[in-house]
Amino acid sequence: MAKLSCIYEEIARLAPVELKLGFDNVGLLVGSWEDEVRSVLCALDITEEVIGEASALGADLIVSHHPMFFELKNVTDSDVASARVLHLARTGISAICMHTNLDIAPGGVNDTLSGLLGLEETVPFGAERCGRIGWVPEQTMANFLPHVKGTLNAGGLRFVDAGRPVNHVAVLGGAGGNEMMEALEAGADTYVTADVKHHQFIDARELGLNLIDAGHFSTENVIVPVLANLIAERFPDVEVRISRRHEQPEKFF
Repeated sequence: MAKLSCIYEEIARLAPVELKLGFDNVGLLVGSWEDEVRSVLCALDITEEVIGEASALGADLIVSHHPMFFELKNVTDSDVASARVLHLARTGISAICMHTNLDIAPGGVNDTLSGLLGLEETVPFGAERCGRIGWVPEQTMANFLPHVKGTLNAGGLRFVDAGRPVNHVAVLGGAGGNEMMEALEAGADTYVTADVKHHQFIDARELGLNLIDAGHFSTENVIVPVLANLIAERFPDVEVRISRRHEQPEKFF
């Protein structure tokens, strides 16, 4: 058992709240600082399925990457976001959400993503310093694509092969299509991200940039085991689980 405030402090050491971007909403979003926590469920998103899973497991706290809401004017069952908050409140489950601060922080989403993909000598890139760029042994896209898909357990990849070897790789977990030019300007020959738009694939091909959209879930879910391990190590008396009900929402035919 541990006090919720103590668990929050440990997570905030990994991802200081002051690193968050201006639009973001992070921290303790549902619950009380004085709550006693016996069991934690970690997930990328707090969905109805995840809340139901937490309730069935007897979890007192859900720790997620994506915030439950950004602007909430009331808590009713009239919309999806507020209905989830109401569900948590009724079941007595708290919620801690760490988002862009966890993207940017050393050891956070993008360091974890780059490490799993085998990037070395990584440094931040982009105006917000969210992304990472580093080196992999030179290889073809034909070799790199199955590595990305398998490592991230992605249901599928959307990509452009610009005809260049893969060597200097930039990564940005989640919606990183708008940072494509920043990756190119940082010297990347290959960019791994998610939520890429149609015209961005066209631009990448014409600019000579290998571009891989590995999915929002798959590029960010890498942080969930990191959060679970952190809590388990710091609080050995607290039961910590990773959600089995939350998975990549889009399917591939």
